Amino acid sequence: MALPSYVAGQVSRFGRRYLAEVLAEHDLLLVHHAILCAVRDLGPRSQQEIANILDVDKSHLVHRIDQLEDRGLLRREPDRSDRRRYRVTLTPAGRRLVTRLQVAAEASQQQFLTPLSAGERATLIDLLRRVVEANDELRFGADGDTLPARTADDDQAPAV
Repeated sequence: MALPSYVAGQVSRFGRRYLAEVLAEHDLLLVHHAILCAVRDLGPRSQQEIANILDVDKSHLVHRIDQLEDRGLLRREPDRSDRRRYRVTLTPAGRRLVTRLQVAAEASQQQFLTPLSAGERATLIDLLRRVVEANDELRFGADGDTLPARTADDDQAPAV
């Protein structure tokens, strides 16, 4: 119970619950929010690139992108550099929604962090980002080291 991965997983579950509650008010799931934020933050990307960035299976992601496209929040555009691919982009409605959700999403995360001071929260977030960045380097890096494969109990919906 004292393993860092267990503690981090528990903290993540608390945060995801609060965020999921906010997103449900907009008929969105965690994975919808992650996709919207990834496209907002990184610009137009292929479905495969989004799946890799979010570390989710592409077959699960395509259906979620379809749902967001049906709601007019995303659109697929032909990739000028590769006609076989489409790039996923935010629509103006999608950009407005993500902007509106940002404040509520951030507030939801503060709910489970109330035991920490503002300074402690900032330190925690900085430390967690360093761990994520180091492991992303392993996940995407070419230095030969790799992360273990995804497991059956990996969460389907990344939090952003």
